[in-house]
Amino acid sequence: MRVSILLQITGDDGAIGPAEEVTAFTKATERPEDLGLSIAEGKAMLAAVQARTVLAQAATWSQRRRCCPSCGERRRSKGSYPLVFRTLYGDVELDSPRLHRCLCQTTEGPATVSPLCDLISSHVAPERLYLEARWSSLVPYAAAAGLLADVLPIASGANRTTVREHALRVAERAEAELGDERPCFIDGCQAEWAQLPIPEGRIVAALDGGYVRNWDDRKSNFELIVGRSVPEDRAPRYLGLVHGYDQKPKRRLFEVLKSQGLQANQDVTFLTDGGEEVRALTELVTPEAEHVLDWFHITMRLTVLSQYARGVVHHDEAEGARLLASVESIKWLLWHGNQYRAGEEIAFFEGGVDDLDVSYPNLGKFKRAAHEFAVYIASNAGSLINYGERFRSGERISSCLAESTVNAVISKRFAKRQQMQWTKRGAHLLLQTRTRTLDGTLRPLFERWYPGLANDNENEAAQATAA
Repeated sequence: MRVSILLQITGDDGAIGPAEEVTAFTKATERPEDLGLSIAEGKAMLAAVQARTVLAQAATWSQRRRCCPSCGERRRSKGSYPLVFRTLYGDVELDSPRLHRCLCQTTEGPATVSPLCDLISSHVAPERLYLEARWSSLVPYAAAAGLLADVLPIASGANRTTVREHALRVAERAEAELGDERPCFIDGCQAEWAQLPIPEGRIVAALDGGYVRNWDDRKSNFELIVGRSVPEDRAPRYLGLVHGYDQKPKRRLFEVLKSQGLQANQDVTFLTDGGEEVRALTELVTPEAEHVLDWFHITMRLTVLSQYARGVVHHDEAEGARLLASVESIKWLLWHGNQYRAGEEIAFFEGGVDDLDVSYPNLGKFKRAAHEFAVYIASNAGSLINYGERFRSGERISSCLAESTVNAVISKRFAKRQQMQWTKRGAHLLLQTRTRTLDGTLRPLFERWYPGLANDNENEAAQATAA
């Protein structure tokens, strides 16, 4: 059996071109794998159809712009030069015509123009950029390049370096659209806020940090700050940045909240681990915001202190039991929002640990952990709440949401099972495409840049089939 694929193109003027054979296959029917097109045959067909289509479109575009847009005179040709347009279905080589500047034009500017470069200035098809940015944000660059090469007729550029450069180019364009940084995003006054419509509900934003290996300093790490903003009635959004590298961290957080319908009179709760950098990020973003030290990080530190106290039990049972009881008391007081008594109990516990005189091997670490916990709670005194009451009312009190975000945004792509080293620029830009991929806003971003991508091709194909 011989299968021949014919392509016929009808021009904008209605002229019907000849039907050309773009590719042909000889198919046997002996085994199951003989049925239908193979991957190689499908790639060949798509590449052939794509090449013919792009060549016809490029010729039409160039012909329309052969005349001067000002006076309408036909511009003289100065030859052409080769141009490669990288599409999802193969790289298409084009002849880009060069035209002399019309005599009616001023002497300023280039002496020749290339109309085709106005159409494909980046030399890469938008949908190819989209798929490369999307898949490279989910899997390593090499794996993304291999995936695209497996299923698409991409003759060149299917390597991790090209995919990486294309993905970072997308992120840089999105970064360029970000507004200026401001120390405060609170505008207006209380009277103006009161006139706003009643907001839909509280927004909870959980922020946390993670670390990745530094390419520039192989023996060190640098911090990434990620977060997830969860409104009561809208889709969540992700946030990611490299601490110390990003010059617009507060603007980035504000834009995420703004995209979820943030109003000045809307309650916003920031759940964080209590770090100074994260606290500073959330300050003066919106007037009705509260910063809450999440319960998860408190209990995590208390659990460490309990483990040390259990170690003391083996050397001094009475003293160890007293310290364990003190840890439980601190936990109970903090849970019920009794900051004053919790502060007293923490001071009592810290003093008891300092006075220990036992042969416990980890005594030095125990004392240091007790002191760090006391400083940690004192530094975040303004962020402590009645966790029990908040929990019983069904509201979030823990940034386990942020912990899962760290795992989803950082660990699975930057660190876990992939002991990769990153530059701060590369990590920051990849975070922008990865967060948009995870919350589903990458495709709408491309549709805003390239409105033609929003066309419902499936419906058009269904209508054509029905006709």
